[in-house]
Amino acid sequence: MSLKRRLLAYLFGIHGIFLALAFSFYLERPLLIVCLELGLACSLGLSLYLVNKVLQPLDFAQQFHDLLQDENYASRIKPDRNTEINGLVILFNRMLEALYKERLELGEQRGFLDRLLEATPTAVIVFDFDDKISLMNASAQHLLEVKEIAGLSLPQLLQEESGASKNDLLSKLHQLLPGESAVYSDTEGRRYRCQRNQFTDRGFKRDFLLIDEITAELASSEKATYEKLIRVLAHEVNNTVAATGSVLESLLFYSGQLRTEDSQDFMTAIAAVRKRNGNLGEFIERFTRVVKMPEPELKPHDLAAMLDGIVYLYRQQCSELGISFNWIVRDDLPLLMLDAPLMEQALLNIVKNAIEAVEAAIKSGQQEAGYVHLSLRRIEEDSQILLSVTDSARLLSDVPHGQLFTPFFTTKKGGQGIGLMFVREVLNRHGYEHKLRINGDGETSFDILIDG
Repeated sequence: MSLKRRLLAYLFGIHGIFLALAFSFYLERPLLIVCLELGLACSLGLSLYLVNKVLQPLDFAQQFHDLLQDENYASRIKPDRNTEINGLVILFNRMLEALYKERLELGEQRGFLDRLLEATPTAVIVFDFDDKISLMNASAQHLLEVKEIAGLSLPQLLQEESGASKNDLLSKLHQLLPGESAVYSDTEGRRYRCQRNQFTDRGFKRDFLLIDEITAELASSEKATYEKLIRVLAHEVNNTVAATGSVLESLLFYSGQLRTEDSQDFMTAIAAVRKRNGNLGEFIERFTRVVKMPEPELKPHDLAAMLDGIVYLYRQQCSELGISFNWIVRDDLPLLMLDAPLMEQALLNIVKNAIEAVEAAIKSGQQEAGYVHLSLRRIEEDSQILLSVTDSARLLSDVPHGQLFTPFFTTKKGGQGIGLMFVREVLNRHGYEHKLRINGDGETSFDILIDG
């Protein structure tokens, strides 16, 4: 029973008792009894009035409670004529106004945060108190190739939703501890800066992940570094080669002054040094070609015909080595805007690397025969063209993904590690996406994606 009902029951009870006692003396002194009953009626009325006034703050408090429970912060409690009670009403209304403004600001901030999360290229993953994914923005869904993530943890996402190319990255993200930051690579050689931090929600810690792709950033930094290094080396080596060549030419003047039996050895030694000097100059020149590469002059060319020429060039050599070199897919495509000399040189590098890899695998006894396959096809759903050079060698299976396009890194004995540098530079200048990947059965495939 509420307080108001208990007070009313008490008042009616006590006044009822007095009224019954007064009525029992009605026959003896009727006039006095009538006056007493009128007085009791007035007393009851006054008591009811005072109870309503005393309990009125509780009514306002109940209204305030109902508004809070319904989260109806825009409503206001109607003021009262009583000054004391009106002060309480004003206080309640101020609290409601403050809550309304705070909720409005939070709503605006949340709306801004939602739009910011959707627009930012940084992948953001937020976890709940049970380490389940509660929020994943569009960049994160695109990066991890997932859509349905509600209530899943990273291990569950790894098993159920993720593509195979992202499994390694997801596994590393799960192992990242709060407060840590690291750079990881996926199976396609892309590199990501990953951070795991915490924020406080209702007094408890929640984790979130920030993932930024830094492949282009690192590639630009690497390019600036090796360009500077190559320029310095080329300058010093060319100066030395030029000076040495001049001195060697001068030394030949004295060959006639030597005895016949000594002159032949002298000439042979000078020729060997001159040859080595020339080889050194040619060696450094190969590096400077990457740095001094001209801007591509784009003209319409038939990419398939360009590849046909490369097939004819290497077919006999591959046949002698026991390597099958042919097309497996060759769609009819329109002319493409590209720089023919640069693109042809890049494709020659790719094909030559593939042939040498298969040759090395055959000579090492890993396989009796091998193949290099070309595929040029249109991806209808994306309106893009995919060029793939696939070889049967398994030489890159044990190479860390992040090293495949690292400058000066090579798996070939005596290699310089500039072939892929040159290829990457040519493709980047044409705006073509590319990746060197290892298929599930060990094949190595160099894929070039061209906007059609």
